[in-house]
Amino acid sequence: MANTILQAAGFLLGLIGVAAVIAATVMNNWSTTDRQGNVVTSVYTYKGLWQDCEVSTSGFTECRPLYGILGYSGGFVLTCQFQAVRALMVVSVVMGVISCGISVFSLKCIKMGNTEVSTKAKMTLTAGIMFLVAGLCTIIGASVYANQIVASFVSTTYNNAYNNAYNNAFNAGMEMGGNGMANTYTFGPALFVAWVAGGFLLLGGVLKCVAFKGMHESAPTYNTIAYKVQVKPADEGGERGTREQKHV
Repeated sequence: MANTILQAAGFLLGLIGVAAVIAATVMNNWSTTDRQGNVVTSVYTYKGLWQDCEVSTSGFTECRPLYGILGYSGGFVLTCQFQAVRALMVVSVVMGVISCGISVFSLKCIKMGNTEVSTKAKMTLTAGIMFLVAGLCTIIGASVYANQIVASFVSTTYNNAYNNAYNNAFNAGMEMGGNGMANTYTFGPALFVAWVAGGFLLLGGVLKCVAFKGMHESAPTYNTIAYKVQVKPADEGGERGTREQKHV
């Protein structure tokens, strides 16, 4: 009974994790414009794995797709780390979907012909390992993207502070305004969805592996005994028949 509950719980957590990974992968707000210190802005920008979008004050949204493996975004080649994040998320989605399919057929409450408990236990272990790998890919991909945001934020903040100090000193005696601040980006909702999805996948994989251990230990073992049939020689039987005829 406990193994069945662990199996079902692992499957449900994995299913939720896969749905969240798919949602995070297609979302366009992995990073968003940081409005702190710059409340009044004419354009609000958010970026995803496949599109960069801008929202104007009029409410009009314009999205620019990022094409191909060596796609371009605003004239700049996509970085290798960005491509790695894409690949990790796609691998996570594929492995998650496959493991969900395996999990369905490995449930003890579903009968498939004369499938033995040991076979279902192996399927459960396979699904659990795939859930674990998918969860690791999701968390690693989201963490790499978050690291890029942090590095860009620090670099942009430092450059903005330096430019502001230079512009203030240069424009002090000329009564000129304006600054050259660049947009800074912060974590978007899709990043948190990806991290939560990775946690669900890891937890589902662990429960699947624990269920496999219980199913493997409770699997029935069949002890076979070999019997050797003794066959009498043909000559002995013929001699006995001859003796019986003579006796008659």
